Amino acid sequence: MPRRQAEKVSHDNKERWLLTYSDLITLLMIFFVVMYSISNINAQKMAALASSLAQAFIGSPAPGLFEAGGLPSLVPGVAPAPGGQGTEGQSVEGTELARVKVELQQYIQQEGLQDQVTLKTEERGLVVSMADAILFPKGSAELTPAAHALIRQVGQALARLPNYLRVEGHTDNLPIHTPLFPSNWELSTARAINVVKVLMNDAGINPERLSATGYGEYRPVAPNDNEGDMARNRRVDIVVLKEAYNITEPHK
Repeated sequence: MPRRQAEKVSHDNKERWLLTYSDLITLLMIFFVVMYSISNINAQKMAALASSLAQAFIGSPAPGLFEAGGLPSLVPGVAPAPGGQGTEGQSVEGTELARVKVELQQYIQQEGLQDQVTLKTEERGLVVSMADAILFPKGSAELTPAAHALIRQVGQALARLPNYLRVEGHTDNLPIHTPLFPSNWELSTARAINVVKVLMNDAGINPERLSATGYGEYRPVAPNDNEGDMARNRRVDIVVLKEAYNITEPHK
């Protein structure tokens, strides 16, 4: 009798592993379903965050990025940069800068200033470069009457733009040692400041949009090997900064 009971128990235990195996498979399936769900959520969050950052710093994301799945364009609580309008905003800004450039080119040609004032478009924005010979007496930061008229005309054209304006003073590499200007740093900075004052007082540009800096002889556009190239380096640049470069200017 005990032998028959033992055989019966042994026969019943042979099927118990199926229950354990079934439970294990079920748990594994649940585990992978949960992991898959979590990975999808994180992918969406990361894609949305990337899209939001692109909107905030450089406008709309490039075509082809994060198109699948209808991902949200912004992460809740993250707003684009003030005034940023993505590709459309950049296009409008480029059009306005081009329009002002054409207007200034016409003025420069009418006044015969092609050798004294140049315009160029750089990655950072529109640069109005004025030779020091038309702005200041040699070794001085005092603006001439002709300089006032020129800067006022340029400033009135730029006043219609919302962009920040950075005025940069530059010199050649000839040293200067005077009580007023111990070095080219002081001379270049003083010249930039005086140009800013005309833009503010005569052209009516909001001073919050203006900044002045002096680079001395350390940002030349040509080698200081001859008088012609040295004259090119003695200049004041008014840089109309594109919106993407506004971060380089101090904000409230």
